[in-house]
Amino acid sequence: MAKIRKQDALDYHSSGKPGKIEVVPTKPYASQRDLSLAYSPGVAEPCLKIAENKDDVYKYTAKANLVAVISNGTAVLGLGDIGPEASKPVMEGKGLLFKIFADIDVFDIELDAKDPELFIQTVKAMAPTFGGINLEDIKAPEAFEIERRLKEELDIPIMHDDQHGTAIISSAALLNALELANKKIDEVKIVVSGAGPSALACAKLYNAIGAKLENIFMYDSKGLICQSRKDLDPMKQLFANHTCDLSFEDAFNNADVFLGLSRAGLVSKEMIAAMANDPIVFALANPEPEISYKDATSVRKDIILATGRSDHPNQVNNVLGFPYIFRGALDVRATSINEEMKLAAVKAIASLAKETIPEEVIAAYGEKNISFGREQLIPKPLDPRLIYYVAPAVAKAAMDSGVAKNPILDWEEYENQLKSRLGLNNKLVRNITSKAQRNPKTVVFAEADNVKILKAAQLAYDEGVAIPILLGKKTKILKLIEEYAIELPEEVAIIDPKLEEEERRRISYGKAFFEKRKRKGITEFEAIQLMRERNYFGSMMVDLGDADAMITGLTRSYRSSVRPIIQTIGLEKEVNTVSGLYILNTKRGPMFLADTTINLNPTAEQIAEITNNVAKIIRKLQVIPKIALLSYSNFGSSPGPDSEKMGKAVRILHEKYPTLIVDGEVQANFALDSDLMNEKFSFSHLANKQVNTLIFPNLSSGNISYKLLQQMTDSDAIGPILVGLKKSIHVLQLGSTVREITNMVKIAVIDAQNK
Repeated sequence: MAKIRKQDALDYHSSGKPGKIEVVPTKPYASQRDLSLAYSPGVAEPCLKIAENKDDVYKYTAKANLVAVISNGTAVLGLGDIGPEASKPVMEGKGLLFKIFADIDVFDIELDAKDPELFIQTVKAMAPTFGGINLEDIKAPEAFEIERRLKEELDIPIMHDDQHGTAIISSAALLNALELANKKIDEVKIVVSGAGPSALACAKLYNAIGAKLENIFMYDSKGLICQSRKDLDPMKQLFANHTCDLSFEDAFNNADVFLGLSRAGLVSKEMIAAMANDPIVFALANPEPEISYKDATSVRKDIILATGRSDHPNQVNNVLGFPYIFRGALDVRATSINEEMKLAAVKAIASLAKETIPEEVIAAYGEKNISFGREQLIPKPLDPRLIYYVAPAVAKAAMDSGVAKNPILDWEEYENQLKSRLGLNNKLVRNITSKAQRNPKTVVFAEADNVKILKAAQLAYDEGVAIPILLGKKTKILKLIEEYAIELPEEVAIIDPKLEEEERRRISYGKAFFEKRKRKGITEFEAIQLMRERNYFGSMMVDLGDADAMITGLTRSYRSSVRPIIQTIGLEKEVNTVSGLYILNTKRGPMFLADTTINLNPTAEQIAEITNNVAKIIRKLQVIPKIALLSYSNFGSSPGPDSEKMGKAVRILHEKYPTLIVDGEVQANFALDSDLMNEKFSFSHLANKQVNTLIFPNLSSGNISYKLLQQMTDSDAIGPILVGLKKSIHVLQLGSTVREITNMVKIAVIDAQNK
């Protein structure tokens, strides 16, 4: 995992709009009529309907998809009682996870209410706003009473995720671990370190899936939870089934399962060694587990180990559960989240771990293969199937247990709705990152005397995707590194092509360049002089193998950046036309647009070649290209030079590449609306397909379109990716953000890997 610096975290939260979430309108608001419908007088109509029938609030408002994430800041992460204001970044983060994993909207609410009764009454008073309530970071024992009362007194789904999220995920892991160890849950001895909300909820759910209470040995800071203790609250008393003569260390003797939700360093190698065969160890303290992964695996080769960390196998991560549990509960308008629904989530998560892992999930984690086993007890957090495995299971359990007010009638349609909620934008960037990390390359940053470039170089290095080479005026680069606290290791090269110390390399590169261009009107002296320019110097570094890739163009015009690259690198074998490809990360998923930067008015043959070359790139990003060749015409409806050209290009593509999903010429609205396409042109290869690739008839239409789309949709852009060059060199969009530069570095690295 990339190093997270303090300043990086602060910048992330403060840059642009402060915080991580915003409210976005879901209805038109451009005209006076729109505003009159949204507010007065039109808003009176739904108000009157709801007044007649309170349940209509789910029909006319956002309540059905709105969850409150509520905390008083008394038990925040590993930070303790830091107060409601200081807890807000965590609650916003929780809201972000709800949205990106399950498309649930969230208001985060931080209450200045340590008194449980005040907290309860405040939440009850605001409950009509929400379809569900996620309680978060509330200290024990108050958390138990708050959740119990709210569940009793409200009729919407309520869950304290600190308790039940960890319990559900670890229970799924336990079921699968026991299966691998060939042990029965009603026979295993379980040692629990910690007796806070999470540990108590885990032990209680373990009991619900079959573990016997007398086989659970739970320890808090005062020792074993046992019969003679007089300081136990009702939740702890459930586990007081033993005498007090067993030490924590001795409890490990022949134990089958250890669950840790306490603090680092409590468990020794000797304790792990004393456990039974195939010991199951869930050391879930964060950020450091009760025993390190290295220590635990060094003493027991037969161990089945899970932690809360993402850099070890079997991460017990609550994000596997809470977004989808609430999704299922909201979708049937459940009046609660009951034990049946939690158990359904456990079984669904455990079951999914045994399914064949999709290739895109394997690639996202940089593995050659992932399959169910000791290092894959539970699904990966980025598995897109979780939403349509877990949410339907929870929804069905709500219906079967009688708490669903809006039962699902068509399960196939419901699954399709869940899948449609999944945006692929985050997944694509994650896949690109993981692929780049598998085999990082040296990347020349040709404009390293710019602070954005330096920050992107640092981020690329920290993420493990690239080894930077910095080109530019050395004194200026060093000054910027110091001024902006850029952290790059000493071995990162800083090269100023104009300095005398680089003369030998300038001469070498210049002579090599002269051999390429000597019949193009250039002298050897001129070729050597050109090597003082960073784009020529950097391009020759890549061409001659002194670097793997290059990024340039942040501060220069596209034309002046591209010319040295094409003169130096040349085209890939069997490529006649270089083109420019943009990726826009939109709500409908990634959209690939070409040619947006190079060819002024390509011929039909060139468009066919560009389309095929772009399709190859898209496939390497593990996306199936579904391509529309755009025009003002639909399949010959309005003849003209551009439409006829695009029609001819389609015929070439169908003949030469019959398996390629491509059609046209077609108007943009038909290309992007599969229902409209199917209704009017059901014969098309794109009918019932969600188009993700747009090919434009000329540079003007392509360039205008991508810039309009980017600005109007506020989409992240990756590009322009130069398609068809022999080596990996890419030109940035003028004024790119640090994030966009870093994404282009990843693309450059993947391109270098492929070449």
